[in-house]
Amino acid sequence: MTAVPRSKGMRVVHLPARTPYAWKLQSRDFRILNGTEIPSGETVPTTVSADWLLEHGPLTWLDVLHLHHIDFEDVATLERLLDACLGYGVNVVFTAHDTRPMVGKAEGFVERLRLLRSAEVSWVCLTEGSVTKLTEILGERPNAAVIPHGYVAAPESLADLERESRGLGARYLMFGASRASRDQLSTMANWSLGIADPHSALHVLLRAFSPADFTDGGSAAPLLEMAGRDPRIRLTMRPYPTDEEVIRAGLAADALLLPYLWGSHSGQLELAFDLNLLPVCSLTGHLPEQYERHKGLVEEPEWFDWSQGHPNLFGEKFLTTLEKAATRLDSKPRRLDREFLDYRAQEHRTILDDYARVYGGDR
Repeated sequence: MTAVPRSKGMRVVHLPARTPYAWKLQSRDFRILNGTEIPSGETVPTTVSADWLLEHGPLTWLDVLHLHHIDFEDVATLERLLDACLGYGVNVVFTAHDTRPMVGKAEGFVERLRLLRSAEVSWVCLTEGSVTKLTEILGERPNAAVIPHGYVAAPESLADLERESRGLGARYLMFGASRASRDQLSTMANWSLGIADPHSALHVLLRAFSPADFTDGGSAAPLLEMAGRDPRIRLTMRPYPTDEEVIRAGLAADALLLPYLWGSHSGQLELAFDLNLLPVCSLTGHLPEQYERHKGLVEEPEWFDWSQGHPNLFGEKFLTTLEKAATRLDSKPRRLDREFLDYRAQEHRTILDDYARVYGGDR
């Protein structure tokens, strides 16, 4: 089968495409097909699956399949999809967002990584540290381009915006899905009991709960109970928080709480840089590398290190860091940094150019 020629306007399907990371990859050199109608008359789902793609062959209506989170795909189905893409000349690109599974077991995740490695798809990593870690896991270095995460809040969307004026107390934000990789419950408890300032506030913006959040040791019920005990804590729930909703919440805050138990990188950390929020962040994965990339342009996070010591000390470490952050927040006003946002716009153009090269088969 003859490969599809690479040219401007490459047709890209993201699997899946609901994340801000996928949707910011908009360029004249390629276009996203998720959410659009294809020649068959059907619309490619935003949360497209491997099964859906296999049911809508031949795959002559796309040029590039961009894989993001492979944890959700059955290995055999993923292998069939890779074979179909090879047969129709579809270039497959895999962005390794994580170096350990967000769902499922480690062995299944490694099996998927090995499958992608053997299929010789084009890899992208967000940090050099991720390449090193994946090399340890696979036993050989993947042929990966390193393309940083980049912004979450598009600089142009912030052009006419500014942070809401702060009142008497510092404002804290925590958002996202209830995942095993994040410690939301004890973070709320420590904030509530450790921050005595009656004027301080914590906004927790949540993604909709699933039944699992209330069963099998899920944290939803105690989290709701904790919020009800402190009038300074405000819970907001959205089906899937949009960029606009997250940005609005960030502009009404001064600090972003990032209580990761583990993780490879953080889009939330990048959002804190975008909005000039003080990140109160666990020292995990390759988050320090994300900061080092912008060192001198952004404020260093207030780190707490959970990598050493007994887990019973986690709360103590977090609360000590939170107290330091409160002092920093009282030291100066926090406005959007227009110079950094100009840098972000330039960085994004480079990211798009790098992806265009990868999409076109140039690693």
